[in-house]
Amino acid sequence: MSRLLRRDDAPPVPARELTAISADGARIHVEVHGQDGAPAVVLSHGWTCNTHFWAAQIRDLAVDHRVVVYDQRGHGRSPAAHRDGYSTDALADDLEAVLATALEPGERAVLAGHSMGGMTMMAASRRAGLREHAAAVLLCSTGSSRLTAESLVVPLRAGAVRTRMTRAILGARAPLGPVTPVSRRILKYGTMGAGSAPERVEICARIVHACPRAARVAWGHVLAELDLEAGVRELRVPTAVIAGTEDRLTPLVHARAIAAALPDCLGLTELAGMGHMTPVEAPEAVTAKIRELVTAYVPAGGADGVDGTAEKEDVA
Repeated sequence: MSRLLRRDDAPPVPARELTAISADGARIHVEVHGQDGAPAVVLSHGWTCNTHFWAAQIRDLAVDHRVVVYDQRGHGRSPAAHRDGYSTDALADDLEAVLATALEPGERAVLAGHSMGGMTMMAASRRAGLREHAAAVLLCSTGSSRLTAESLVVPLRAGAVRTRMTRAILGARAPLGPVTPVSRRILKYGTMGAGSAPERVEICARIVHACPRAARVAWGHVLAELDLEAGVRELRVPTAVIAGTEDRLTPLVHARAIAAALPDCLGLTELAGMGHMTPVEAPEAVTAKIRELVTAYVPAGGADGVDGTAEKEDVA
């Protein structure tokens, strides 16, 4: 457990811990919560977060689902990659490795991604691994392109100056330092709705501040150049979209564009007053949508002829 997380808001102890080996040899930390044989859900967190970001969903869903969470490379317990190891292709490689490691061949699951985790689904949309395992997808508070141009974090009129300043923020190398009242206010302004509860702001602040600076900067550069619009058009599984109306990082314009471009969109849920951190700010709404997708799209046993009970060997 991170020293920056208290015991009362950390997720439960996983039933199993695995290591997925990505295409370039990167080691990805994976946790499995809940019971073998239960319907599977795979959760992918966003930039500067880690598996703890999904604590509320894990607590609720693990009662009657098998919940797979993993740390994106360079985050949490997944080691940093080499200098050229940060890209949207790497996101897709890592997701495929996680699916192959945590699920049985042919097993279907609901995949949910927040922010960069949603971008992971878009990046992997053409991949055989996603098409084999994704029964349905939930995209939370994410975008596919033009992140710096559309971001509202810098309170200026849209244009070149705002775009340059946003790009500089994404790639800023300054350390975040300890969580303080000032840093909490800054994080809340940039990533959460005005009405977000103080304890939820605190949770997000401690998670974000625990992210290693090198990974934060490397992924920030990737996000600044993001273009996954083609990936959205190739995401040919039933896909729902959730976004907060006060999201400054990926404003509603992104969610609406994604919903319009998806081949099989199940609708856009706009959460009034919520910011960018929807799984923490509105955990009940996000969890309910995941449950709804599992009920509608995950077959009993996960796949024809797969009962989901076979054990996978943990990778040391």
